[in-house]
Amino acid sequence: MVNIVQSLRIAAGSIKGAKMRSILTTLGIVIGVAAVIANVSLGASFNQYFADVSLNAGSNYIVVFGKEPNLFHDNEMKLIDNTRGIVGISPYKQESAKVTYYSTSKRVGVLGVTEDMEELANIELEDGAFLTDKDKYVTVIGNDIAYDKFDRKIFTQNSIDVTFHTNDGNSITKKFMVKGIIEKSKESFIPSGIGDNVILIPVSTLNEILGENDYGAFLAMSSSLDTIKETDEEIDKRLARHFGVPTRDMDDEDAKPYFITNQADDLERLGQISGALAALLTAVSLIALIVGSIGIMNIMLVTVTERTREIGILKSLGFTNWNVLFLFIVESIVLSVFGGLLGTGLGVAGAYGAQMLMKLPIVFPLELIVVGFSVSVIVGLIAGVYPANKAARMNTVDALRSEQQFPSRL
Repeated sequence: MVNIVQSLRIAAGSIKGAKMRSILTTLGIVIGVAAVIANVSLGASFNQYFADVSLNAGSNYIVVFGKEPNLFHDNEMKLIDNTRGIVGISPYKQESAKVTYYSTSKRVGVLGVTEDMEELANIELEDGAFLTDKDKYVTVIGNDIAYDKFDRKIFTQNSIDVTFHTNDGNSITKKFMVKGIIEKSKESFIPSGIGDNVILIPVSTLNEILGENDYGAFLAMSSSLDTIKETDEEIDKRLARHFGVPTRDMDDEDAKPYFITNQADDLERLGQISGALAALLTAVSLIALIVGSIGIMNIMLVTVTERTREIGILKSLGFTNWNVLFLFIVESIVLSVFGGLLGTGLGVAGAYGAQMLMKLPIVFPLELIVVGFSVSVIVGLIAGVYPANKAARMNTVDALRSEQQFPSRL
């Protein structure tokens, strides 16, 4: 009876004696396992990225956009604010303006907001303070506006000139003092447009300059993510009645002069995207693993053919069919374990490099390493069973009579 220690020694000797064959056999496992590890890690990283994107946007947000100008005013804001489940709301309005700092002028996005936007949009400041509803010609600027967009860096207490174009064709320039600088933003899915390349001013000041009194959209906060869809639907019903949308057209988005989205819906959409991406990456890795296992099986079959005489000698020395089967399976598993270790290391390194390059969250589930290693052993075992069985079933006399037409060690 051949024990495991003897089998490992024989397998090691066979592997060492045929280095090229062993390398080719292991290569399939290395590529397959590396593909599994890298792709599944990337899938988990994308999932984390999409989750962070939505969570960075704010807490339980509901955004109501106007599809046409001069649609939303204070009455609509009160209607939404009085809806059950709403715990906060801020109107906002987006325009484009020319910002001049010293001798440099750039076109940037301007958002008119209220003081509640800081909490609702989860805005964090690097320096200074956020706007209040009592402020007038003050601004909070994005990180890139402060440090990258102009020839000189802009700091709090500096002043910038902002030029707006009104609907009647006139240009109005106002001087704004920088009150705060927004921290370098994380990726955010929130549709308010707040980011590194915008400046925020009081919405009342923006409307005063433009000679208007409407809002472009509302950012509201629901009391709970669990009830956010019900709150969204209630806002939809109220606004539809307010704007005279017939009940029969409630499900027709084109019939409404507004559009509503919420964090739960955005999370679902992001989940669908990440799920499809993860499925694609997993499919690619499985294909690579299947191709690798086929390669192992083919090379192991060639190995059996090359070692026919050796198998005959083993049997003549008293090795049973089970002993020969066990020897070949052990050799296959040893190669698979070695390939699994290399593949796991290569997959982790590849995934880490891709995550760094694409600026994704670094995610390596511990169970992934265990799964990748286990898969390599299982694949090696499965791929080695048929060749090992073929070797074990050889007739001793026929095997001894076999004449090698090529060296038995590659």
